[in-house]
Amino acid sequence: MTILVTGGAGYIGSHMVYELLDRGEHVVVLDNLSTGFDWAIPQAAPLIIGDSGDQRLVASLIAQHGVTAIMHFAASIVVPQSVRDPLSYYRNNTVNSRALIETAVKAQVEHFIFSSTAAVYGNAQVVPIGEDVPTEPMSPYGSSKLMTEIMLRDAAQAHGLRYVILRYFNVAGADPQQRAGHSTAGATHLIKVALETALGLRPKMDVFGTDYPTADGTCIRDYIHVSDLARAHFDALRYLRAGGASVICNCGYGHGFSVLQVIDAVRRITGST
Repeated sequence: MTILVTGGAGYIGSHMVYELLDRGEHVVVLDNLSTGFDWAIPQAAPLIIGDSGDQRLVASLIAQHGVTAIMHFAASIVVPQSVRDPLSYYRNNTVNSRALIETAVKAQVEHFIFSSTAAVYGNAQVVPIGEDVPTEPMSPYGSSKLMTEIMLRDAAQAHGLRYVILRYFNVAGADPQQRAGHSTAGATHLIKVALETALGLRPKMDVFGTDYPTADGTCIRDYIHVSDLARAHFDALRYLRAGGASVICNCGYGHGFSVLQVIDAVRRITGST
């Protein structure tokens, strides 16, 4: 039994590959390296450079490696960029996912785990956000992910593929063994931006929004450590292997930290002003 990890050279995907290997699983990685890094992949996991929407390539990988499960991380993820160039997001996130799902169905892959996002909820007014909150995405990024969720649901109903969709909020941290981390160039994640500023790699950082109804006026976000998130994906795989029905789950800790709290933490840890 081999697990195909798409986008496995990226931030979350590379941590997932290490998690799977640590658990004794057989892994093959598919990544076009548009934002990922080949050095992030351990030698024990073959890296094939290509797109998840390349059906001929994916079909050959499934057959060659005996793939029984797919973990799909490959995607474009920058919300402002999706607003500026929505069609590229629908091509990469939605069209490629449609092709991947179709290939999985034709090859009779048993399990599919999809890396989705809390952006499908849009500006939800309920806190904490539950899986039953209406999905009202406010960006092409969120819409592209939701479309993939819908396709996966419908394909599963028609063909018997079982899936877990994981919607997560803000991912942070790095592998405790320092084998992987957040190396994406030009990343917009708050913690990475704050650390780059503290290291002098950025001249400054801007805080947008200081009038939120919070203690310090800045937005509160729920963060999850990338290693915990990788374990959640593995738990999803075990759940499906045990016969679990298809399900959608949010991933987070249920409590958050404000922008200024994060910046203050970075100041304390780095000694930067």
